[in-house]
Amino acid sequence: MNKRNAEKGFTLIELMIVVVIIGLLAAMAIPRFMAVSTKNKQSEAKLILKQIYVNQRTYRQQGNTYFIPAGPASAATPQAFKDIWVEIMTPANYTYTIVGNANSFVATATSDILDDDPAQDIWTIDNTGNLVCVSDDSQI
Repeated sequence: MNKRNAEKGFTLIELMIVVVIIGLLAAMAIPRFMAVSTKNKQSEAKLILKQIYVNQRTYRQQGNTYFIPAGPASAATPQAFKDIWVEIMTPANYTYTIVGNANSFVATATSDILDDDPAQDIWTIDNTGNLVCVSDDSQI
């Protein structure tokens, strides 16, 4: 038995092939992970905007006017919408605003969810329940 056959292990070429395969798998998986992460963050905006819509309708039925807050609600100001029973939790990604008058409103969710680029992810819902993505940061 010669000495070469007795040695166990991998050659440098075999190790490099494994590294290349792992790199290719990572190159395919990372963009998909980012897309799922973005959709999860956007679901926060949709859910809270729908909650604002439902609670605004209830508030109007009680007082014949929509609630128009003095300022935005975010993780830093979670109680800004307490009059319509909406609390923004600490891990919130978006800042929420409501503008309008006694007969109509538009609630907006704004965030830079992907990176620190100037593009914002913006969602709105109005007093008719029309939920719209104004600007999708994941598509820019």
